[in-house]
Amino acid sequence: MADDASQLARDARARAYSTPLDRFHVADPHLFVSDTHWPWFERLRAEDPIHYRKDSEFGPYWSVTRYNDIVAVDSNHEAFSSESELGGIMVSDGFEPHATSSFIAIDPPDHDAQRRVVAPMFSSGNMANLEPLIRERAAKILDELPVGETFDFVDKVSIELTSQMLATLFDFPFEERRLLPQASDVILTPPGPDSIFKTEADRQAAIIPYFERFVGLWEDRKDAGEQPNLLSMLAGDAVTRKEGQPYGYMGNVVLLTVAGSDTTRHSMSGALMAFQDFPEAYDRLRADPALLDSAVPEIIRWQSPVAHMRRTATRDVELGGKPIKKGDKVVMWYVAGNRDEAVIADPFRFVIDRERPRQHVAFGFGIHRCLGNRLAEMQLKVVWEEILKRFSRLEVVGPPSRLKSSFIKGYDGIPVRVHA
Repeated sequence: MADDASQLARDARARAYSTPLDRFHVADPHLFVSDTHWPWFERLRAEDPIHYRKDSEFGPYWSVTRYNDIVAVDSNHEAFSSESELGGIMVSDGFEPHATSSFIAIDPPDHDAQRRVVAPMFSSGNMANLEPLIRERAAKILDELPVGETFDFVDKVSIELTSQMLATLFDFPFEERRLLPQASDVILTPPGPDSIFKTEADRQAAIIPYFERFVGLWEDRKDAGEQPNLLSMLAGDAVTRKEGQPYGYMGNVVLLTVAGSDTTRHSMSGALMAFQDFPEAYDRLRADPALLDSAVPEIIRWQSPVAHMRRTATRDVELGGKPIKKGDKVVMWYVAGNRDEAVIADPFRFVIDRERPRQHVAFGFGIHRCLGNRLAEMQLKVVWEEILKRFSRLEVVGPPSRLKSSFIKGYDGIPVRVHA
Protein backbone atom coordinates (compact mmCIF):
# COMPACT_ATOMS: atom_id res chain seq x y z
CA MET A 1 0.00 0.00 0.00
CA ALA A 2 2.78 2.43 0.90
CA ASP A 3 4.76 1.57 -2.25
CA ASP A 4 1.69 2.20 -4.44
CA ALA A 5 1.08 5.57 -2.76
CA SER A 6 4.72 6.58 -3.22
CA GLN A 7 4.64 5.72 -6.93
CA LEU A 8 1.39 7.64 -7.34
CA ALA A 9 2.98 10.67 -5.68
CA ARG A 10 6.05 10.47 -7.93
CA ASP A 11 3.89 10.25 -11.03
CA ALA A 12 1.78 13.20 -9.89
CA ARG A 13 4.89 15.32 -9.30
CA ALA A 14 6.23 14.47 -12.74
CA ARG A 15 2.93 15.49 -14.37
CA ALA A 16 2.65 18.70 -12.32
CA TYR A 17 6.14 19.86 -13.25
CA SER A 18 5.83 18.95 -16.93
CA THR A 19 2.42 20.53 -17.53
CA PRO A 20 2.40 24.14 -18.84
CA LEU A 21 1.06 26.52 -16.19
CA ASP A 22 -1.73 27.74 -18.47
CA ARG A 23 -3.12 24.18 -18.49
CA PHE A 24 -3.22 23.83 -14.70
CA HIS A 25 -6.71 22.91 -13.48
CA VAL A 26 -6.40 22.44 -9.73
CA ALA A 27 -10.19 22.38 -9.25
CA ASP A 28 -10.31 18.98 -10.98
CA PRO A 29 -11.92 16.65 -8.40
CA HIS A 30 -9.83 13.72 -9.67
CA LEU A 31 -6.75 15.32 -8.09
CA PHE A 32 -8.44 15.12 -4.69
CA VAL A 33 -9.93 11.63 -4.91
CA SER A 34 -6.43 10.37 -5.81
CA ASP A 35 -4.69 12.64 -3.24
CA THR A 36 -2.36 13.91 -5.97
CA HIS A 37 -3.14 17.63 -5.76
CA TRP A 38 -0.11 18.50 -3.58
CA PRO A 39 2.60 19.05 -6.26
CA TRP A 40 0.24 21.10 -8.42
CA PHE A 41 -0.34 23.56 -5.58
CA GLU A 42 3.34 23.46 -4.64
CA ARG A 43 4.29 24.60 -8.11
CA LEU A 44 1.63 27.32 -8.18
CA ARG A 45 2.80 28.74 -4.85
CA ALA A 46 6.34 28.92 -6.19
CA GLU A 47 5.76 30.07 -9.76
CA ASP A 48 2.26 31.54 -10.19
CA PRO A 49 0.53 32.03 -6.80
CA ILE A 50 -2.36 34.01 -8.33
CA HIS A 51 -3.16 31.72 -11.25
CA TYR A 52 -5.77 32.09 -13.98
CA ARG A 53 -7.43 29.12 -15.66
CA LYS A 54 -9.35 30.43 -18.65
CA ASP A 55 -11.49 27.36 -19.37
CA SER A 56 -12.81 24.44 -17.35
CA GLU A 57 -16.08 22.66 -16.62
CA PHE A 58 -16.56 25.36 -13.97
CA GLY A 59 -15.75 28.21 -16.32
CA PRO A 60 -12.72 30.51 -15.91
CA TYR A 61 -11.37 31.02 -12.39
CA TRP A 62 -8.45 32.47 -10.43
CA SER A 63 -6.61 30.29 -7.90
CA VAL A 64 -5.15 31.96 -4.80
CA THR A 65 -2.62 29.60 -3.25
CA ARG A 66 -0.45 31.51 -0.75
CA TYR A 67 -1.40 32.04 2.88
CA ASN A 68 -1.18 35.84 2.97
CA ASP A 69 -3.05 36.30 -0.30
CA ILE A 70 -5.85 34.05 0.97
CA VAL A 71 -6.13 36.13 4.14
CA ALA A 72 -6.26 39.30 2.03
CA VAL A 73 -9.14 38.01 -0.11
CA ASP A 74 -11.06 36.41 2.77
CA SER A 75 -10.82 39.59 4.85
CA ASN A 76 -12.10 41.91 2.10
CA HIS A 77 -15.78 41.12 1.60
CA GLU A 78 -16.39 44.44 -0.11
CA ALA A 79 -14.12 43.62 -3.07
CA PHE A 80 -14.63 39.84 -2.96
CA SER A 81 -18.25 38.87 -2.48
CA SER A 82 -19.80 35.60 -1.27
CA GLU A 83 -23.19 36.56 -2.66
CA SER A 84 -25.24 33.61 -3.94
CA GLU A 85 -26.68 35.71 -6.75
CA LEU A 86 -23.14 36.14 -8.09
CA GLY A 87 -22.39 32.40 -7.94
CA GLY A 88 -21.86 31.61 -4.28
CA ILE A 89 -18.95 30.06 -2.42
CA MET A 90 -17.86 27.11 -4.59
CA VAL A 91 -15.84 26.98 -7.78
CA SER A 92 -18.92 25.45 -9.39
CA ASP A 93 -21.53 28.19 -9.78
CA GLY A 94 -24.51 27.91 -7.44
CA PHE A 95 -26.76 30.84 -8.30
CA GLU A 96 -29.58 31.20 -5.78
CA PRO A 97 -31.96 34.04 -4.90
CA HIS A 98 -30.63 36.21 -2.09
CA ALA A 99 -33.87 35.78 -0.11
CA THR A 100 -33.44 32.01 0.28
CA SER A 101 -29.66 31.84 0.64
CA SER A 102 -27.71 30.92 3.77
CA PHE A 103 -25.70 33.57 5.56
CA ILE A 104 -22.39 32.13 4.30
CA ALA A 105 -23.43 33.08 0.76
CA ILE A 106 -24.63 36.64 1.33
CA ASP A 107 -22.87 39.87 2.25
CA PRO A 108 -23.47 42.38 5.05
CA PRO A 109 -25.74 43.67 6.42
CA ASP A 110 -28.01 40.64 5.89
CA HIS A 111 -25.14 38.26 6.61
CA ASP A 112 -24.47 39.80 10.01
CA ALA A 113 -28.13 39.82 11.03
CA GLN A 114 -28.66 36.15 10.16
CA ARG A 115 -25.41 34.94 11.68
CA ARG A 116 -26.29 36.62 14.98
CA VAL A 117 -29.43 34.49 15.24
CA VAL A 118 -27.52 31.21 15.69
CA ALA A 119 -24.28 32.54 17.21
CA PRO A 120 -25.41 31.97 20.85
CA MET A 121 -25.47 28.23 20.24
CA PHE A 122 -21.69 28.32 19.69
CA SER A 123 -20.76 30.46 22.70
CA SER A 124 -18.00 29.37 25.08
CA GLY A 125 -20.56 28.74 27.81
CA ASN A 126 -22.68 26.50 25.64
CA MET A 127 -19.63 24.58 24.45
CA ALA A 128 -18.70 23.91 28.10
CA ASN A 129 -22.20 22.64 28.73
CA LEU A 130 -22.03 20.29 25.74
CA GLU A 131 -18.63 18.77 26.51
CA PRO A 132 -19.83 16.14 29.06
CA LEU A 133 -22.46 14.91 26.58
CA ILE A 134 -19.92 14.68 23.76
CA ARG A 135 -17.55 12.75 26.03
CA GLU A 136 -20.26 10.34 27.14
CA ARG A 137 -21.27 9.62 23.56
CA ALA A 138 -17.69 9.29 22.33
CA ALA A 139 -16.93 6.81 25.12
CA LYS A 140 -19.98 4.71 24.24
CA ILE A 141 -19.11 4.66 20.52
CA LEU A 142 -15.51 3.66 21.21
CA ASP A 143 -16.42 1.01 23.78
CA GLU A 144 -18.61 -0.71 21.19
CA LEU A 145 -15.87 -0.96 18.55
CA PRO A 146 -14.82 -4.52 17.63
CA VAL A 147 -11.26 -4.70 18.99
CA GLY A 148 -8.97 -6.66 16.69
CA GLU A 149 -11.50 -6.79 13.84
CA THR A 150 -11.60 -4.69 10.68
CA PHE A 151 -14.25 -1.96 10.53
CA ASP A 152 -14.81 1.38 8.78
CA PHE A 153 -13.57 4.18 11.03
CA VAL A 154 -15.44 6.82 9.03
CA ASP A 155 -18.79 5.12 9.53
CA LYS A 156 -18.38 3.78 13.06
CA VAL A 157 -16.64 6.78 14.64
CA SER A 158 -16.48 9.96 12.55
CA ILE A 159 -19.98 9.94 11.09
CA GLU A 160 -21.63 8.46 14.15
CA LEU A 161 -20.27 10.98 16.63
CA THR A 162 -20.84 14.04 14.44
CA SER A 163 -24.37 12.98 13.46
CA GLN A 164 -25.24 12.53 17.14
CA MET A 165 -23.88 15.98 17.91
CA LEU A 166 -25.68 17.64 15.00
CA ALA A 167 -28.96 15.98 15.96
CA THR A 168 -28.54 17.46 19.44
CA LEU A 169 -27.81 20.97 18.14
CA PHE A 170 -30.88 20.79 15.86
CA ASP A 171 -33.00 18.88 18.38
CA PHE A 172 -33.54 16.56 15.44
CA PRO A 173 -35.14 13.14 16.07
CA PHE A 174 -32.20 11.14 17.38
CA GLU A 175 -33.22 7.86 15.76
CA GLU A 176 -33.15 9.62 12.36
CA ARG A 177 -29.74 11.24 12.87
CA ARG A 178 -28.07 9.41 9.97
CA LEU A 179 -30.33 11.35 7.62
CA LEU A 180 -28.18 14.41 8.37
CA PRO A 181 -24.82 13.19 6.99
CA GLN A 182 -26.67 11.47 4.14
CA ALA A 183 -28.27 14.77 3.23
CA SER A 184 -24.91 16.53 3.40
CA ASP A 185 -23.44 13.98 1.00
CA VAL A 186 -26.29 14.47 -1.48
CA ILE A 187 -26.01 18.26 -1.29
CA LEU A 188 -22.28 18.12 -2.07
CA THR A 189 -22.39 15.44 -4.79
CA PRO A 190 -22.55 17.03 -8.25
CA PRO A 191 -24.42 15.15 -10.99
CA GLY A 192 -22.54 13.73 -13.94
CA PRO A 193 -21.76 10.59 -15.94
CA ASP A 194 -19.51 9.13 -13.21
CA SER A 195 -21.66 10.32 -10.29
CA ILE A 196 -24.34 8.38 -8.44
CA PHE A 197 -26.66 11.13 -9.74
CA LYS A 198 -26.67 11.22 -13.52
CA THR A 199 -28.71 14.42 -13.70
CA GLU A 200 -29.56 17.35 -11.44
CA ALA A 201 -33.14 16.02 -11.36
CA ASP A 202 -31.84 12.77 -9.82
CA ARG A 203 -29.98 14.71 -7.15
CA GLN A 204 -33.00 16.91 -6.37
CA ALA A 205 -35.18 13.82 -6.01
CA ALA A 206 -32.73 12.33 -3.51
CA ILE A 207 -32.80 15.45 -1.35
CA ILE A 208 -36.61 15.72 -1.16
CA PRO A 209 -37.04 13.46 1.94
CA TYR A 210 -34.55 15.61 3.82
CA PHE A 211 -36.26 18.87 2.88
CA GLU A 212 -39.68 17.45 3.73
CA ARG A 213 -38.48 16.40 7.17
CA PHE A 214 -37.18 19.88 7.93
CA VAL A 215 -40.34 21.55 6.63
CA GLY A 216 -42.31 19.44 9.10
CA LEU A 217 -39.99 20.48 11.93
CA TRP A 218 -40.38 24.11 10.86
CA GLU A 219 -44.16 23.83 11.17
CA ASP A 220 -43.76 22.38 14.67
CA ARG A 221 -41.41 25.10 15.91
CA LYS A 222 -42.17 28.35 14.10
CA ASP A 223 -44.59 29.46 16.81
CA ALA A 224 -43.23 27.45 19.74
CA GLY A 225 -41.32 30.32 21.31
CA GLU A 226 -37.65 30.53 22.20
CA GLN A 227 -35.97 27.12 22.45
CA PRO A 228 -32.24 26.30 22.80
CA ASN A 229 -31.74 24.53 19.47
CA LEU A 230 -30.73 25.68 16.01
CA LEU A 231 -33.97 24.81 14.21
CA SER A 232 -36.11 26.71 16.70
CA MET A 233 -33.75 29.68 16.51
CA LEU A 234 -33.97 29.75 12.71
CA ALA A 235 -37.72 29.10 12.52
CA GLY A 236 -38.62 31.49 15.33
CA ASP A 237 -36.53 34.57 14.56
CA ALA A 238 -38.01 37.13 12.16
CA VAL A 239 -34.62 37.56 10.45
CA THR A 240 -34.21 33.89 9.48
CA ARG A 241 -37.78 32.64 9.20
CA LYS A 242 -37.86 34.49 5.84
CA GLU A 243 -41.39 35.88 5.81
CA GLY A 244 -42.95 32.78 7.30
CA GLN A 245 -42.13 30.43 4.44
CA PRO A 246 -40.53 27.09 5.43
CA TYR A 247 -38.36 26.88 2.33
CA GLY A 248 -36.96 30.31 3.13
CA TYR A 249 -35.03 29.01 6.14
CA MET A 250 -33.71 25.94 4.34
CA GLY A 251 -30.59 27.72 3.10
CA ASN A 252 -29.30 28.13 6.64
CA VAL A 253 -30.38 24.60 7.56
CA VAL A 254 -28.36 23.25 4.62
CA LEU A 255 -25.35 25.33 5.64
CA LEU A 256 -25.43 24.13 9.25
CA THR A 257 -25.99 20.53 8.17
CA VAL A 258 -22.97 20.51 5.87
CA ALA A 259 -20.76 22.52 8.24
CA GLY A 260 -21.75 20.47 11.27
CA SER A 261 -21.48 17.13 9.51
CA ASP A 262 -18.65 17.24 7.05
CA THR A 263 -15.85 19.36 8.39
CA THR A 264 -15.55 17.73 11.81
CA ARG A 265 -15.97 14.17 10.59
CA HIS A 266 -13.31 14.58 7.91
CA SER A 267 -10.91 16.11 10.43
CA MET A 268 -11.46 13.10 12.73
CA SER A 269 -10.71 10.77 9.86
CA GLY A 270 -7.79 12.92 8.72
CA ALA A 271 -6.27 12.61 12.19
CA LEU A 272 -6.37 8.83 11.86
CA MET A 273 -4.46 9.01 8.57
CA ALA A 274 -1.97 11.49 10.05
CA PHE A 275 -1.23 9.13 12.94
CA GLN A 276 -0.80 6.31 10.43
CA ASP A 277 1.87 8.30 8.60
CA PHE A 278 3.43 9.73 11.80
CA PRO A 279 3.05 6.96 14.41
CA GLU A 280 5.47 8.65 16.77
CA ALA A 281 2.95 11.47 17.17
CA TYR A 282 0.36 9.02 18.47
CA ASP A 283 2.87 7.53 20.91
CA ARG A 284 3.76 11.00 22.20
CA LEU A 285 0.12 11.85 22.75
CA ARG A 286 -0.47 8.64 24.67
CA ALA A 287 2.43 9.58 26.91
CA ASP A 288 1.30 13.20 27.25
CA PRO A 289 -2.37 13.80 26.34
CA ALA A 290 -1.97 17.50 27.23
CA LEU A 291 -0.31 17.87 23.81
CA LEU A 292 -3.80 17.58 22.30
CA ASP A 293 -4.23 21.31 22.93
CA SER A 294 -1.81 21.98 20.08
CA ALA A 295 -2.40 18.71 18.21
CA VAL A 296 -6.07 19.49 17.51
CA PRO A 297 -5.47 22.68 15.47
CA GLU A 298 -2.59 20.89 13.76
CA ILE A 299 -5.02 18.13 12.75
CA ILE A 300 -7.33 20.74 11.23
CA ARG A 301 -4.46 22.42 9.37
CA TRP A 302 -3.18 19.06 8.17
CA GLN A 303 -6.53 17.85 6.88
CA SER A 304 -7.95 21.20 5.66
CA PRO A 305 -11.45 19.70 5.38
CA VAL A 306 -12.74 22.65 3.35
CA ALA A 307 -10.37 22.62 0.40
CA HIS A 308 -11.51 25.93 -1.03
CA MET A 309 -13.88 28.86 -0.80
CA ARG A 310 -14.83 30.99 -3.77
CA ARG A 311 -15.53 34.72 -4.01
CA THR A 312 -16.64 36.96 -6.90
CA ALA A 313 -14.88 40.26 -7.55
CA THR A 314 -17.24 43.22 -7.17
CA ARG A 315 -14.85 45.62 -8.90
CA ASP A 316 -11.56 45.65 -10.76
CA VAL A 317 -8.80 45.00 -8.23
CA GLU A 318 -5.12 44.03 -8.28
CA LEU A 319 -4.07 40.96 -6.30
CA GLY A 320 -0.44 39.88 -6.13
CA GLY A 321 0.30 41.95 -9.20
CA LYS A 322 -2.50 40.30 -11.23
CA PRO A 323 -5.47 42.28 -12.63
CA ILE A 324 -8.70 40.78 -11.26
CA LYS A 325 -11.71 42.05 -13.23
CA LYS A 326 -15.17 42.76 -11.88
CA GLY A 327 -17.20 39.52 -12.04
CA ASP A 328 -14.15 37.24 -12.00
CA LYS A 329 -14.34 34.04 -9.95
CA VAL A 330 -11.61 33.98 -7.27
CA VAL A 331 -10.94 30.66 -5.50
CA MET A 332 -9.05 30.63 -2.19
CA TRP A 333 -7.33 27.27 -1.83
CA TYR A 334 -7.18 26.73 1.93
CA VAL A 335 -5.56 23.37 1.31
CA ALA A 336 -2.69 25.15 -0.45
CA GLY A 337 -2.37 28.01 2.03
CA ASN A 338 -2.01 25.50 4.86
CA ARG A 339 1.13 24.15 3.18
CA ASP A 340 2.70 27.55 2.47
CA GLU A 341 6.39 27.18 3.31
CA ALA A 342 6.84 30.96 3.51
CA VAL A 343 4.50 31.20 6.52
CA ILE A 344 4.27 27.76 8.15
CA ALA A 345 7.53 26.09 9.15
CA ASP A 346 8.00 22.59 7.75
CA PRO A 347 4.36 22.44 6.57
CA PHE A 348 4.55 18.91 5.16
CA ARG A 349 5.30 17.45 8.58
CA PHE A 350 2.54 16.67 11.07
CA VAL A 351 3.85 18.46 14.16
CA ILE A 352 1.67 18.09 17.26
CA ASP A 353 3.58 20.64 19.34
CA ARG A 354 3.85 23.55 16.91
CA GLU A 355 4.72 26.86 18.49
CA ARG A 356 1.80 28.55 16.70
CA PRO A 357 -0.62 25.70 15.93
CA ARG A 358 -3.54 27.97 15.09
CA GLN A 359 -1.66 29.66 12.28
CA HIS A 360 -3.76 28.12 9.53
CA VAL A 361 -6.50 29.22 7.14
CA ALA A 362 -8.79 26.21 7.53
CA PHE A 363 -11.48 28.20 9.36
CA GLY A 364 -11.27 31.20 7.04
CA PHE A 365 -10.89 34.87 7.98
CA GLY A 366 -13.07 37.95 8.18
CA ILE A 367 -16.84 37.96 8.51
CA HIS A 368 -17.20 34.39 7.26
CA ARG A 369 -14.76 32.82 9.72
CA CYS A 370 -16.20 29.44 10.76
CA LEU A 371 -18.89 29.96 13.39
CA GLY A 372 -18.48 26.44 14.82
CA ASN A 373 -14.69 26.36 15.09
CA ARG A 374 -14.73 25.91 18.87
CA LEU A 375 -17.24 23.07 18.62
CA ALA A 376 -15.13 21.35 15.96
CA GLU A 377 -11.99 21.62 18.09
CA MET A 378 -13.80 20.39 21.19
CA GLN A 379 -15.22 17.33 19.44
CA LEU A 380 -11.81 16.46 18.04
CA LYS A 381 -10.11 16.88 21.40
CA VAL A 382 -12.67 14.80 23.28
CA VAL A 383 -12.79 11.91 20.83
CA TRP A 384 -8.99 11.63 20.64
CA GLU A 385 -8.66 11.88 24.43
CA GLU A 386 -11.01 8.92 24.71
CA ILE A 387 -9.26 7.00 21.92
CA LEU A 388 -5.86 7.48 23.59
CA LYS A 389 -7.23 6.04 26.83
CA ARG A 390 -8.44 2.87 25.15
CA PHE A 391 -6.22 1.87 22.25
CA SER A 392 -2.48 1.34 22.04
CA ARG A 393 -2.65 1.46 18.27
CA LEU A 394 -5.00 2.23 15.39
CA GLU A 395 -3.97 0.30 12.31
CA VAL A 396 -5.16 1.32 8.85
CA VAL A 397 -5.37 -2.00 7.03
CA GLY A 398 -6.29 -0.89 3.52
CA PRO A 399 -6.32 2.13 1.24
CA PRO A 400 -8.78 4.87 2.23
CA SER A 401 -11.59 5.94 -0.06
CA ARG A 402 -11.57 9.71 -0.60
CA LEU A 403 -14.37 12.02 -1.64
CA LYS A 404 -14.48 13.00 -5.27
CA SER A 405 -14.68 16.69 -4.48
CA SER A 406 -12.46 19.73 -4.76
CA PHE A 407 -14.62 21.56 -2.20
CA ILE A 408 -14.79 19.22 0.80
CA LYS A 409 -11.56 17.26 1.32
CA GLY A 410 -12.38 14.07 3.14
CA TYR A 411 -13.01 10.35 3.25
CA ASP A 412 -15.80 7.94 2.33
CA GLY A 413 -14.19 5.09 4.25
CA ILE A 414 -11.05 3.93 6.03
CA PRO A 415 -10.63 0.23 6.97
CA VAL A 416 -9.01 0.01 10.39
CA ARG A 417 -8.30 -2.28 13.34
CA VAL A 418 -7.87 -1.05 16.88
CA HIS A 419 -5.70 -2.71 19.51
CA ALA A 420 -6.59 -2.45 23.17
